[in-house]
Amino acid sequence: MQSGATCLEVVNGDITGLDYDAIVNAANSSLLGGGGVDGAIHRAAGPDLVHECRLLGGCKTGQAKITKGYRLKARYIIHTVGPVWRGGDFGEPELLASCYRSSLNVARGHQLESMAFPAISTGIYGFPMPAAAAVATRTVIEFLVAQPEIFRKIAFVCFDVGASAIFQQALSEALRM
Repeated sequence: MQSGATCLEVVNGDITGLDYDAIVNAANSSLLGGGGVDGAIHRAAGPDLVHECRLLGGCKTGQAKITKGYRLKARYIIHTVGPVWRGGDFGEPELLASCYRSSLNVARGHQLESMAFPAISTGIYGFPMPAAAAVATRTVIEFLVAQPEIFRKIAFVCFDVGASAIFQQALSEALRM
C-alpha cells in the first residue's frame, strides 16, 4: 500500500534476514539482548552488537537509539524499548506510539529511506496484538503524512501469519482514516 511517496507493507517472516536500511529491535532497557526479537537480532548481528550497545548506556521506554547492523543485511539497528502491558491505563498506548515516532525520528536523522518494524511489545511484554497493530499503523501513517518525502519503504514484520493478518487489517483501517 502507498501512503504518499512511501510504500507501507506487512511482511510475514524473520526481521533479521531483511535488507532494509534499518531494522527496529524491540529491545529491553539494557539494550544487551534478551528473548524474542531482541535475542534473534543480537544472535544474527553477532558479538560486536552487544559491545556497541554497552556504550549506549541503555534506553528508556518509548525512546530509541541506533547501532550498526554488523552481520545483518540491514545497515543499522534502531533499538526501542516498548512498554509492558499493565491493562492499558498506565500510558501504554502513548509509550508504544512514542517507540514508533522515536524510531522514525532516529532513522530520519540518519537519512535512512527504508526500515522494518517488529510488533513491538506484543511478545513477553504482553501488549494485545490488535491494539498494538492499531497504534503502530496509525502512528507511522501520521508521521508520514506530516513528513511525506522522507521514507521510500516501511514494513511491519510479523513472525506468524496470524499477527500478519492483524497488522494488515490495522494498516487497511488506518489508511482509510
